[in-house]
Amino acid sequence: MHYSILKKTRIIVALLFFSLTLFSFIDMYEFMPEAWTSNIIFIQFAPSVLRFIQVLSLSAGGFIVVILLSFLLGRVYCSTICPLGILQDMFTFVARKRNKKKVFLKFKKAYPYVRYVLLSIAIASFIAGSSLLINLLDPYSNAGRIFTYLVKPVFVWINNVVAGILQEQKIYSFHIIELFQTSWAITSYVLLFLLSIAYLSYKRGRLFCNLICPVGTLLGLISKNALIKVRLSTDSCTKCGKCASACKSECIDLKNQVIDYSRCVACYNCLPVCKDNAIRYSLPSKNNTSKINLIKGEKKMDRRGALTTLLAITASTTILAQHGRGHEHGKGHQHGKGKGGFGHRPPYKLSKREHPVTPPGTKSTERFNSLCTACGLCISACPTNVLQPAIMEYGLIGFMQPHMNYAHAGFCNFDCTRCSDICPTGAILPLPIEEKQLTQLGKAVFVKRNCVVHRDGTDCGACSEHCPTKAVTMVPYRDGLVIPEVNQDLCIGCGACEHPCPVDYPHKAIYVEGNTIHQMAQKPKEEKGQYKPLEEDFPF
Repeated sequence: MHYSILKKTRIIVALLFFSLTLFSFIDMYEFMPEAWTSNIIFIQFAPSVLRFIQVLSLSAGGFIVVILLSFLLGRVYCSTICPLGILQDMFTFVARKRNKKKVFLKFKKAYPYVRYVLLSIAIASFIAGSSLLINLLDPYSNAGRIFTYLVKPVFVWINNVVAGILQEQKIYSFHIIELFQTSWAITSYVLLFLLSIAYLSYKRGRLFCNLICPVGTLLGLISKNALIKVRLSTDSCTKCGKCASACKSECIDLKNQVIDYSRCVACYNCLPVCKDNAIRYSLPSKNNTSKINLIKGEKKMDRRGALTTLLAITASTTILAQHGRGHEHGKGHQHGKGKGGFGHRPPYKLSKREHPVTPPGTKSTERFNSLCTACGLCISACPTNVLQPAIMEYGLIGFMQPHMNYAHAGFCNFDCTRCSDICPTGAILPLPIEEKQLTQLGKAVFVKRNCVVHRDGTDCGACSEHCPTKAVTMVPYRDGLVIPEVNQDLCIGCGACEHPCPVDYPHKAIYVEGNTIHQMAQKPKEEKGQYKPLEEDFPF
């Protein structure tokens, strides 16, 4: 068999998956339809499992395909589909090109206790209701955050430079795109993770996949008994070391002439370098005298690891507690007297929500926190940038999960359902536009003390003008002024009132207090004669 062709085919497929996944995150002009994005993400393991739990349908059964592939061909998911795995291969490729030593990699012992303990804790914590460990360890979600918070800003900057140059020449094929800057804490965390992955893969190949990644550990258990896999023939092997040097998983032990199949990622790097035909990719055969067992002691460890995983799952009855955050109160800034004789004004009142606002389709904060892997796909796709990664808005349990940031970012577009259309885990369920427009994410709260109408005797009304459901209206106040009034039964918590409020955060005169469980708002009544014909508005 021409193993070099097999290896090149694997590389082409891997680059195709990587490119499509990357483009789904950096698609600034929304060229890729939501259906395409869903199909690309369909086969990502952890998101597929979480979505399947929600919908119980084969339409979300991408992980089943991965498991079947693992039984048949080994860990091809890790070598051709996982974006973080492919990213590591890129760093390893650079390291190999820069390396001047004859032997680049060599066999290293496994750390099964570490692998199985991390897998057990991740599964147990998820069953207990927390997805935090999955958020931190899932390879797809980590790759998504790299694409969203590090790669996309670079592409947006390049786009804006090109758009600016073209627009000076009266060419408008590109337009300037505003990208909200994520907090330094999130950017620093993602950058640190990327540097760590780059270092590990540069020095040790797929060490992250075979030591830390729970998906890799689980698929490694399945792949040990794969039907077609790399097999080492002890009769033909001369122990030249070429295969071990090419193995990015460091799993070929030439001293004992065995392969640790729980760590083999089916990259096929070892196959074309063997000139003695001692390594083959084949079905089991009577003539094959390879030692296909694991390293001495590993089989025993597998039984212990499986038992540890089972016990951790069944015994898990606790969950990380999310401590309530008390409503903060503090003194605001003092300002001079406003016009109109309004006299001395009291200090501003803190307008800080006690509960964060989750995206439409999440149903409840608890459900959302237990399912979202913080991959950043919805944040990257949000047209108004209102979705931003949380730091401590949900507590530690929801680190990096998206929340609605009305004060600093934007507001939820009344006619947009993009985040729910592309969410790969089912944490944000698809909503028909009619239902989305009545889903109450939170309720607007008016703080009269902070309003410029009350404090400065100045006309405003920005909140009322932007409210799509007319939950905020202007009512007579004093001295011919009007002041906002909120009908919370009509409010859907979209933030269109909070975002344009001219008072600086955290002293907004109107803000949205999140609903921990989403409700349905009343449908606004349309007044007769509310809309005039176009000809009457513009008689000329």
